[in-house]
Amino acid sequence: MADDDAGFAWYELLTTDVAGASRFYASVLGWEPKDASTPGLPYKLFLTGELPRGGLMDLPEEGRRQGATPRWVGYVGVDDIELTVRRIQDLGGAIYVPPTNTNIGRVSIVADPQRATFGLVSGSTVASTSVEGLDAPGRVGWHELLAADWRKAFGFYTEVFGWQRVESGVPAAEPYLLFSAGGPTIGGIFNKRPLEPIAFWLYYFNVDDVDAAIARVKAAGGRVYEGPLELPDGSWIVRCIDPQGATFALEGSRSPDSLAEAPAAEYRWTASWDTFSSKGRWRSGQPGGKRPPGG
Repeated sequence: MADDDAGFAWYELLTTDVAGASRFYASVLGWEPKDASTPGLPYKLFLTGELPRGGLMDLPEEGRRQGATPRWVGYVGVDDIELTVRRIQDLGGAIYVPPTNTNIGRVSIVADPQRATFGLVSGSTVASTSVEGLDAPGRVGWHELLAADWRKAFGFYTEVFGWQRVESGVPAAEPYLLFSAGGPTIGGIFNKRPLEPIAFWLYYFNVDDVDAAIARVKAAGGRVYEGPLELPDGSWIVRCIDPQGATFALEGSRSPDSLAEAPAAEYRWTASWDTFSSKGRWRSGQPGGKRPPGG
């Protein structure tokens, strides 16, 4: 095992329009972009006050030629990045960017055997998000893997990072595996639906008011493709796509006025992703893990 209890330490948006993405996330999440470029590598930080929330950079031309699209990448902090990369390769994963020195430390872009993309970082030069609780406004509060096979996916991440399964004690209609990285529960893994063409990581940003955030997403040119959906703990989630096509999610509360306008027993959704679409419904009180199974 390469790195026991390694957790997510950084988040980065790779986009085709840095200026447009800066304006969008400033409007939706209140982040302030700050230039952090070095010679040969333009780079921006998203800040809340003095706290870094993530990075922002152009999607590399080589990635575009290979068909890569705008996306959020979560970086797992590791001690020995070369050893971790070799372990990922041995377990059937892919290495898209080998270990490289950058503005934020030594990084690598990789994928698990089901081709869900994520990053590795060692010697990080930016403040760790661990200084705050997972519920802090404006930060990533949940990490969700939509996998082709959740059992095999969890086995891979356990082997590489030492992640542990967390028993929720709540029966679910479909498997939703909760996991921790040597501390609190930080995310879940479940099988993607036909709606999602590929396996991928989805990151949830905390907001105070989901309905107000939805309005900001739409006003800034983004799209809501699913939700709002209520979770068993009483919070709400919504899944979105920014104007450049990067997928992200929001989690927070809803005001009494907004809840009064929503159906009491059932919440319908219509979701789309490029040429893929799906419709369905989810009933309030549906059992599951932290997230509604498959939704």
